[in-house]
Amino acid sequence: MAEDFVHLHLHSEYSILDGAIKFPELMEKLRALGMKAVALTDHGNLFGAIEFYKYARDYGIKPIIGMEAYITAGDMREKDNADKNYHLTLLALNEKGYRNLLFLSSKAYLEGFYYKPRIDKKLLAEHSEGLVALSGCLKGEIPHKYLMEDEEAALEAAYDYIDIFGKENFYLELQELGLEENPKVNAFLLDLAKRLELKVVATNDVHYLNPEDHRAHDVLLCIQTGKKLNDDRRLRFKTREVYLKSQEAMAALFKDVPEAIRNTLEIAERVDLRLDLDPKKVHLPRFDLPPGYESADKYLRDLALEGLRNKMGEIPQEYAERLDRELEIIGQMGYSGYFLIIRDIVSKARELGVPVGPGRGSAVGSLVLYALDVTEIDPMQYNLFFERFLNPERVSPPDVDIDFGDIGRDSVIEYVRKKYGENNVTQIITFGRMLARAAIRDVGRVLDIPYSEVDRIAKMIPQRPNITLEEALAESKELQNLIESR
Repeated sequence: MAEDFVHLHLHSEYSILDGAIKFPELMEKLRALGMKAVALTDHGNLFGAIEFYKYARDYGIKPIIGMEAYITAGDMREKDNADKNYHLTLLALNEKGYRNLLFLSSKAYLEGFYYKPRIDKKLLAEHSEGLVALSGCLKGEIPHKYLMEDEEAALEAAYDYIDIFGKENFYLELQELGLEENPKVNAFLLDLAKRLELKVVATNDVHYLNPEDHRAHDVLLCIQTGKKLNDDRRLRFKTREVYLKSQEAMAALFKDVPEAIRNTLEIAERVDLRLDLDPKKVHLPRFDLPPGYESADKYLRDLALEGLRNKMGEIPQEYAERLDRELEIIGQMGYSGYFLIIRDIVSKARELGVPVGPGRGSAVGSLVLYALDVTEIDPMQYNLFFERFLNPERVSPPDVDIDFGDIGRDSVIEYVRKKYGENNVTQIITFGRMLARAAIRDVGRVLDIPYSEVDRIAKMIPQRPNITLEEALAESKELQNLIESR
């Protein structure tokens, strides 16, 4: 990495409808450029962190997990000053830093969300260990205040970040994106670096991979804001330079400040983050056994037998054998406690009067779950296989999908939090991806193409789940003819 450059400010598709970079294409481009490391700094979130980490490791590229945080000018819990948010680039140096990033991102959404997921300097100071901070783009606090002709406030902000991170972990971020403000801000930051004995670092605020991607990115911004491309008042980038530039291109931009290039390597070399993502390692909350039991295996067996007897009276031999086999596998794999937790949650929901679904997915293949009243489907009656749900050859842990009614669902979640601890309970997000037909309709709207024409083209896409535009073009002769005729 001695003669290299590392991009430390980059937005993926997880900067929703703003970043236009997918990880496979990113890694291919980095490999082609000979880059050995890269940072991910999506807007206020870590949605893509694990996927990014896995892809980077698979490609032999060093992953640097970060986030472009929104720093509010006041208390993050106050729901005002929506426009007074500053950008700050945060990078995790180690596991402690990564955990602090997770904490900051979670707090930003749960307690600081007001148009954007925000944090304040007080929280940042309490969770700054293991983090490196870069002063940010033109929307960073220091550049913004300087551009507002308040140099004293910019200096005060710099001292704030020095107090939070220390001089060794706070860098002034230089960008040369062809914006008229860049030279002026960079000159100020270089002067500030000398005065305060801070280091500078070069970034390119990457939002897409290639120069020619700027038009697609512009359309993406229109989809985000619900505007049309020909709307003069819409959100748009004032530069086409925010693509993944080569080492040579970045070195040329900062030829007068070579230390800004070298310092990207310095930061990358300081990063030592290794995440244990072994799917065989499962960290389950503890299930407290009732008096008289010392083994989760024994308690689960007794509950399952009791439940099956309640349903069937005398248990038929084939059911008894199936139950024994399932319980043996569950015990061998160390999941008895997990099954007891699932039963406890479902039982509590019913006690609270919250409707619970009959069961779905591979979990309905478990006779044990049927005996525990977690599911309402007898797998023997429908010839369902337990091994689809759990078997010793399976790498990933089992998961039971449980449907709760909307009314009362929050009370179930609150019960689980209190009983098993907030550190063991989380709510996860589901991402909706734009499918081929929807993409055509959205882009058609942005380009202001008549709906009838867009609808006609969209209907040329074969009706196959998750079909891509490339696959549709390969399969649809009608679509091929349309493109060739243009």
